[in-house]
Amino acid sequence: MFSSINFNRIWVIFTVLLLFLGLTNCGIYKKTDARNTPVNAKERAQKNVAEGKSFSLGNLGKGRSGSFEFASSNPLWRASLSILDFTPLSNVDYAGGIIITDWFDNENDTTSELKISIKFLSDEIRTDGMEVTIFEKKCVNSNCSTKKIKNNVALEIKNTILKKAALLVKNQNKKNLDEYNRKNKRIEK
Repeated sequence: MFSSINFNRIWVIFTVLLLFLGLTNCGIYKKTDARNTPVNAKERAQKNVAEGKSFSLGNLGKGRSGSFEFASSNPLWRASLSILDFTPLSNVDYAGGIIITDWFDNENDTTSELKISIKFLSDEIRTDGMEVTIFEKKCVNSNCSTKKIKNNVALEIKNTILKKAALLVKNQNKKNLDEYNRKNKRIEK
């Protein structure tokens, strides 16, 4: 009986020690400074998400359609929709990062139609953050052929979207600064 009590105590101490070492070495337990931790739960959650600390429940809640809450705040997205307002759109998927127009008449050639495709590769306003492709469909006697057009029009559309997006950001920043100054009763000199 004496040996089984010692064995049980040693086993418990060993298990607790192993657990403690496992928690501290794996990074689960970390010493933190209370001055750097927000008191409010929402602020703590936002800080954790910003630092890349997150929690997932697998596929729970998935299976719904894409997330569209940031579409109105993305300047590239808004600029693209504004520039392409002259033509009907056939596929607009913010979650997938793509805008595709419907076929529309080519003003320079009455026998062909054009389609514009914009793929967003980044949320940043950069030349490599998006890809603009133009397709042409020519139909002669009910025989239609489609090809990708390689000319400067796609580059011009891309540059126009980038300029419009930069202007949207500039205007939003000015609006935010004016609102901040108004709230804090500051007068800009």
